[in-house]
Amino acid sequence: MPRKKTAIENFLSFNQHRKRWGAKKHADTTTDFRVMKLRIVDGGETVQTRGSEKSVDTHLANLRREFSGKPELVFYHAKLVVLLRREFQVEKTFALFRELWEQEAEFLCQNLNIRWLISACDTFADLDDREAVRNAALMASVLVNTVKIYESERFVTDAADGHVNAEKIDALQTELVPLFEGMSSFTVGTDDTLRNMRWRLDRVFVEQQPMGLILKTIYDRLQTNDTAFARLKSLHRRERTGWW
Repeated sequence: MPRKKTAIENFLSFNQHRKRWGAKKHADTTTDFRVMKLRIVDGGETVQTRGSEKSVDTHLANLRREFSGKPELVFYHAKLVVLLRREFQVEKTFALFRELWEQEAEFLCQNLNIRWLISACDTFADLDDREAVRNAALMASVLVNTVKIYESERFVTDAADGHVNAEKIDALQTELVPLFEGMSSFTVGTDDTLRNMRWRLDRVFVEQQPMGLILKTIYDRLQTNDTAFARLKSLHRRERTGWW
């Protein structure tokens, strides 16, 4: 596996310096979150970004189009993430990022999609000085990336339109179906595994803020979007073992 570059290697990297050129003019020194929640980004037609431009000016211009029609505060959040990824004044910029989440966690969770919630989690995992927050952030990132992996495999194997085999569901009620390393298939329809996992997560949801709220928001959305969580939920029939 390729190793991560050291801090010195990043400092000496021409590419890293080039990605930061011009960043200073995008660093806000004064912000009014109340005003930014009310002001709407006018970026023309909404286009989701893909990849990262070398020029910070170009990259942020593209991001502005992605957030067109959204409150300016969520674009400000994305801008802080970009500046941190490019290692621009990391300590100062992360302080602004953490202040934003401490003051506006509920608003951000309501207005950011999962992609940007995970960007926030990765930022907390990389830079926060609190171990519990880093761990909760990593938990959220691992959860979503796991879902992303199997949904991507589902797409490339043409399994997205697969029908449910009722006979197999019935068989799972009485038979153990091995998977790997001692793991076996869920008893689809009645299994309590995800409910028990949810009970363990509830403590994190409450105690680790603002990370707990981000994790809960992501978890709840995985139950309603087209994921295995939601598909298993639609087949579940034992109310007392529900996990949502």
